[in-house]
Amino acid sequence: MPRLPFREILLVATILPFLGCAHSRVLPPNAVRPVLVTEPVAGDSDDPAIWIHPTDPAQSLILGTDKSGGLYTFDLAGRILADRTKTGLSRPNNVDIAQGVMLDGKSIDLAIVSERDGGRVRLYRLPEVTAVDGGGIEVFADDPPEWRMPMGVAFYHRPSDGRLFAIVSRKTGPATGYLWQYLVKGDGNSGVTLEKVRQFGAFSGGEGEIEAISVDAQAGYVYYSDEWAGVRKYAADPDTPDAGTELALFGTSGFKEDREGISIYKLDAHTGYILVSDQSANLFRVYPREGSAKGPHDHPEIAVIPVSTLDSDGSEVTSTPLGPTFPHGLFVAMSEEGKAFQLYRWEDLAGTTLRSKEASEPPR
Repeated sequence: MPRLPFREILLVATILPFLGCAHSRVLPPNAVRPVLVTEPVAGDSDDPAIWIHPTDPAQSLILGTDKSGGLYTFDLAGRILADRTKTGLSRPNNVDIAQGVMLDGKSIDLAIVSERDGGRVRLYRLPEVTAVDGGGIEVFADDPPEWRMPMGVAFYHRPSDGRLFAIVSRKTGPATGYLWQYLVKGDGNSGVTLEKVRQFGAFSGGEGEIEAISVDAQAGYVYYSDEWAGVRKYAADPDTPDAGTELALFGTSGFKEDREGISIYKLDAHTGYILVSDQSANLFRVYPREGSAKGPHDHPEIAVIPVSTLDSDGSEVTSTPLGPTFPHGLFVAMSEEGKAFQLYRWEDLAGTTLRSKEASEPPR
């Protein structure tokens, strides 16, 4: 029998408990297994984001929320970095990251986190995870109190002028104008402020909600999961003529219950995959990023990937090679099992059905 390299022995040792030894849940034989699982958070893991190191991608970081009150930072081995982990937050839900943003004449990387019970969002400079928001910025300020509980967050870094926008959803809200979009501005003193620029987005109502948001800045679109209806698509740029027009509603059938986390794997500037969590079925449904022969806003289901997560809510993916462990990119998904985040090699998810971005291609 060939001997495993020491690094692979460590990875196998990390995931062995998850794969069945210490859990009663039996995974289906075709479920994709993660490379490793992060160390557990204190309470309830929810949503991850990936920060890519500008010169050494193998030193990249994963940020993940803990709804019991924390924003955790992990290295690519799944270890918690205590000095970059924040606690005492008021039910943080989702997190997103923007890199190379110009504010007050300086280039910085930012993370945004929703604080549901605080009615605000938090912003941190990366990779230090240093607060730059003066203690939090209120959102949905003009709406009734029951509509001021932020959940989903996503950045839109506009290619045309480099301006940064934050798109925020909430626990409950109106049938139209459910999401608010804010311009992120420097305050002149190494901090940030938010300025509302539009209110958009349909909501099907009922007991569902809108939490998962993903922005494809290159293509110019924002996607969000209307949990009981499907995935809705709008223009991400608030200044486009059709900014208020719904461009597509897909993923309307096949789901066991809620539609949750959305992540976008980019093969090049135009093509790739949109992955959506079929939460209760423990799988991800895949749609073409570029649309189909019928048009750019036609997104038929092209694959179903059973995974090892339990009730996965938030997820994130990058096609940037992140060192030898993730040569074609990294997919991260939360799992209710173990209060942790699972890390997958993209090629393991892709199998023989989907393509992988070549490791020799430059990072995006």
